[in-house]
Amino acid sequence: MTSDMTMTTGTTTAPGAPDRSTPPAGVSGRENHQVTAPEDQYGTELAFLAAHDSGPRPPGWLLTPRAVVTFVMGSAGEALGLPKSARPGAGVPRRLVIEQKFVGERALVERCVVTLAGERGLLLVGEPGTAKSMLSELLSAAVCGTSALTVQGTAGTTEDQLKYGWNYALLLAQGPTEQALVPSPVLTAMTRGAVARVEEVTRCLPEVQDALVSLLSERRIAVPELAGSEGAQVYAAPGFTLIATANLRDKGVSEMSAALKRRFNFETVGPIGDVDAETALVRRQSRAAVERAGADYQVDDSVLEALVTAFRDLRDGRSVEGWEVERPSTVMSTAEAVSVAGSLGLATAYFPGDRDVLSLLPGHLLGVVRKDDPADAARLLGYWDGPVRRRAEQGSATWRSLWELRAVLEN
Repeated sequence: MTSDMTMTTGTTTAPGAPDRSTPPAGVSGRENHQVTAPEDQYGTELAFLAAHDSGPRPPGWLLTPRAVVTFVMGSAGEALGLPKSARPGAGVPRRLVIEQKFVGERALVERCVVTLAGERGLLLVGEPGTAKSMLSELLSAAVCGTSALTVQGTAGTTEDQLKYGWNYALLLAQGPTEQALVPSPVLTAMTRGAVARVEEVTRCLPEVQDALVSLLSERRIAVPELAGSEGAQVYAAPGFTLIATANLRDKGVSEMSAALKRRFNFETVGPIGDVDAETALVRRQSRAAVERAGADYQVDDSVLEALVTAFRDLRDGRSVEGWEVERPSTVMSTAEAVSVAGSLGLATAYFPGDRDVLSLLPGHLLGVVRKDDPADAARLLGYWDGPVRRRAEQGSATWRSLWELRAVLEN
């Protein structure tokens, strides 16, 4: 949970150090957050789309299903206009281009929206770094106005975190009462008719996952401690549903039961298929990360194209030319490519003129592929001796420079 209030009690500031207890002048608390929730970042778009499409909405939804898809996938650069009869709130323009936020298949997003409109659980599965969490945040923000009703699944997640807990001070003073009950994000979503999110559901222990079975089938939570009172049964309000995510690499960590699987519609979120779209995404997100750090973005397009091409070759096990590539065991995700591009941008900004930014790429690639298995360094070296060398021999200046940096991978 985040707050715009700043805690100052018990803090000290070293002489000459900047005071970080309050945001810089001209920056609000929300703008000073490292990460902004989609409902805040795209609040104007959400308000615009609510006024733009007056079609039928499922119970409890802020936007129509069509508008939810438009919010996630964008308006293809076209400025949408409000109907003359629309009366948007203050600060909402009459015409607006909706930004594309998720790079993937529109049909996938439409299926997700239909699942949620039917109040059925949605499970997004895929390799790490394929934007499953981001998609779940965007869908939640567009459907119910908040993405914050979230439980992070871990081996330490308890059933209380999916259902409810207690304020033990009130429990000892008053006994079990509705006032002493502390609702989980899932229970809060049920009472509001909102969307709850469970991240990495397969990392939860099986007995914890089982709590979701009755919740998704019966649409209520029993509170036996309040037996005899109205609070003994908490029913889901219209519009309540749940989005969970799971990594394919985590299969078997805590395998979902057949009963729980039946409560979800599964959708697989795969890597970005189009190289130009992936390059544009890496450029856009890495540029934003560097600019948030207060630096100028100075990574050439040729470097970004080489970075994305290498990631795609190693991810697919085949180069764009059709040459075989031995895949490393680690996941060469778009998210990792964004991270590497951001690091290159920061190195260029903070250490200008020290070295060519392209010369930093092999070292960063080596760091990525060795995350799961140090032996993957040999696979990266094999990639250098294969596609990188062949492209250098074909006359590409960028790949010739990379080939000449092969020794970096042997250290």
